[in-house]
Amino acid sequence: MNRLALVLFPMVATTLMGIAVIAVLTMDIWATGQPILLAAAAGFVISIPVSWWIGRQLTALTAGRQRDLPS
Repeated sequence: MNRLALVLFPMVATTLMGIAVIAVLTMDIWATGQPILLAAAAGFVISIPVSWWIGRQLTALTAGRQRDLPS
């Protein structure tokens, strides 16, 4: 995992975990503790490859570009 993916991981994990928990709560089938925790865990696990993929895409988009740093 590159550094950019490690920086992106907390944001991606929070977003995907929140989406999964909101999906479980809106289904209102079994809104107990276990489905909510399972949804949060699934979002956490899915966020690992997603943040790695986003990091690679951003690295590929910015490859070859150099920032103009002041002297």
